[in-house]
Amino acid sequence: MRMTETDKIRLLLQKSVPTALSSSWGEAAAGAALAFHRALPAYAETALVPLSALARSLDLGGIYVKDESTRFGLNAFKGLGGSFAIHTILEKTGPKGGCPQTAISPALPEFVTATDGNHGKGVAWAAALFGSKAHVYMPRGSAEARRQAILDAGAAEAVITDLNYDGAVALADRQAKEHGWILVQDTSWDGYEEIPARIVQGYLTLAAEAAAVLDAQGTPPTHVFLQAGVGAMAGGVAAYLRQHYGPSLKVVTVEPEEAACLFTSWQAGDGLPHTVGGHPQTIMAGLNCGTPCGVTWPVLRDQCFGMAAVSDDLTRAGMRRYAHPLGDDRPVVSGESGAVTLGFLMAAASDPVLRRALGLDASSRILLISTEGDTDPEMYRRIVDGPSAP
Repeated sequence: MRMTETDKIRLLLQKSVPTALSSSWGEAAAGAALAFHRALPAYAETALVPLSALARSLDLGGIYVKDESTRFGLNAFKGLGGSFAIHTILEKTGPKGGCPQTAISPALPEFVTATDGNHGKGVAWAAALFGSKAHVYMPRGSAEARRQAILDAGAAEAVITDLNYDGAVALADRQAKEHGWILVQDTSWDGYEEIPARIVQGYLTLAAEAAAVLDAQGTPPTHVFLQAGVGAMAGGVAAYLRQHYGPSLKVVTVEPEEAACLFTSWQAGDGLPHTVGGHPQTIMAGLNCGTPCGVTWPVLRDQCFGMAAVSDDLTRAGMRRYAHPLGDDRPVVSGESGAVTLGFLMAAASDPVLRRALGLDASSRILLISTEGDTDPEMYRRIVDGPSAP
């Protein structure tokens, strides 16, 4: 490992990335998830937005952004994982083979999860889609707007606790065991792997959609920058894209410096996941997580080219640039957890040392995923229309 640092970025890079690409999140897994999602009434493919003017200004070959703010009307991508996981659960346990229901059914199991917002909203929506209910526990400091969005998404209760994210996960697990609910959590640990793996598989839909567009236009990415909390989405998408495009694709994860559990684990050098404890403070609520997801950690540990821990200032810069684009680039509504990879890219491409370390040049094509829209509308407006906005 080698470290490169600025005042807002700590970047760890592998000297060489293994070429072994096998994982359970390949073409077949993505195809099954995509086929399921396409059959849902609310399905519509989300846009892959080119930021050509910005790419030219940074002397890059292309920037392509998968805009997940329109996914299922949920303002975030998380419904992909929750719906696919609940579908697979109900195929085994529920009536009618797990098909969507028209009304709440007392014959169905109820579901429980912990969330900083988007995952809980996705689970609540998916539970209602199949005729069930959800119970959602949120960590201390969660925005009331995000709690209300969960209530609006489906038949759910949502409680903001006084716990950190890992504590809320532990509470959800205890409640599942006490009440006979089914835990639908996008992180995993020993003995709890199957449902998280299905959630990760659900996320592959967005990667397969993006790859199909990039392939059709002949612009395969050279880099993909993926925001990470526990690393569930990042791990699945990284595994799929490296199998699809081959070992030359450079994968870099980006986390808030206060809650950089993947970065901390990689830096430890022992191959094991490590926890960031306490109550980290970051505006990137969806990435404010303490422990890596066990099922995706090995993929990220072995297949990432780099991992970055960054300042909140970078996601603010990304939000503003998405909202106020250059030239003819299309605006993208991207929230605090959605925009950090763009902020990281802009900072890295403008810094000669980071640019060289990441292998960025005029031929580089970078894939980004804006994972959420304005999930905290008040904060979003304050940031993108504030005194520092372009």
